Amino acid sequence: MKREVPIYTIAVIPGDGIGPEIIEAACAVLQKVADLQGFGINFEQYEAGAGAYQKYGQALSAETLASLRQAEAIFKGPTGLPQVRLPDGTEAGVLGGRLRNGLDLYVNLRPIKLYPNVPSALANRRAGEIDWVMVRENTEGLYASRGNGVVATTGQAATDTLMITRLGTERIVRYAFEEARRRNGKKRVTCVDKSNVLRSFAFFRQIFKEVAQNYPDIEPETMYVDAAAQALVLEPDRFDVIVTENLFGDILSDLGGATVGGIGVCAGANIGDRYAYFEPIHGSAPGLAGTGRANPLAAILAGGLMLNYLGRRDAAAKIEQAVEHAFRQKTIVLKPDGSTETGTQAVAEAILNQL
Repeated sequence: MKREVPIYTIAVIPGDGIGPEIIEAACAVLQKVADLQGFGINFEQYEAGAGAYQKYGQALSAETLASLRQAEAIFKGPTGLPQVRLPDGTEAGVLGGRLRNGLDLYVNLRPIKLYPNVPSALANRRAGEIDWVMVRENTEGLYASRGNGVVATTGQAATDTLMITRLGTERIVRYAFEEARRRNGKKRVTCVDKSNVLRSFAFFRQIFKEVAQNYPDIEPETMYVDAAAQALVLEPDRFDVIVTENLFGDILSDLGGATVGGIGVCAGANIGDRYAYFEPIHGSAPGLAGTGRANPLAAILAGGLMLNYLGRRDAAAKIEQAVEHAFRQKTIVLKPDGSTETGTQAVAEAILNQL
């Protein structure tokens, strides 16, 4: 009797700028590893982002969002174009707020890892010395004010509200400790906050300490955000898992990216209890679109995160190993600015060859 092959339906948003090129390269890698591992992937494409806003007057339609909810995972390219703006001046094509809050994707997971032969902005750092993950709260914090900030009628002041809740903090901190258990790292979770100044962060730290008591096998650590920014440069090898508020996580993960060759090698996962989407954390880089020079590595690594989420851990490991071996054999070479020497297609081919 023939065994039924599992097939995963993936909703694909190619995005804007370089998005379609790097997502196409990443999908080719995903298809290859699926063939090798004996499962199927059904890619279903949807329009969303700045291009969709220009065409239809909205970046993400209700119909598209409903379709995304039916998929087993969402694979998204960078969206937004600098010149496509809403009346309030903010970018019209950015989907992060719509998807993260609309699907309650409270975890933003961003691995920061230095690969072999990748130039780091930190002197004398070698592969394996920088390997930590950011667990960023994704639905609260200062970004909860997105679209709801208040501007004084005089036009002389504006305010945004920082929101920290017990429910939101407990679930993101639990996820961070569980992530530390899953990793083969230092078994340490570092809470990054500004509790010496703001009451909301003192509340965040208090809840962190409460949750930490349920994980005696994991070392809890607390650190102010300014000290953490320094430590990520001076002693990045001390970190395993960092958990923090939305804005701080956004900033520090880009700082971490700068230490491992740039955000062109940094993938992100946005995970909730029912839905998840995966993406490169960099922008759409419209100036590079169509040149064939865009770096697809972050998108490819995001595909690996997606496979891990779907329970295909062996397949995810194969992508990770293929990237590492390609760097080690120098079939992928990064320039100091994080771009590749060989171009989009050549990078994809190097990884496909390793697979």
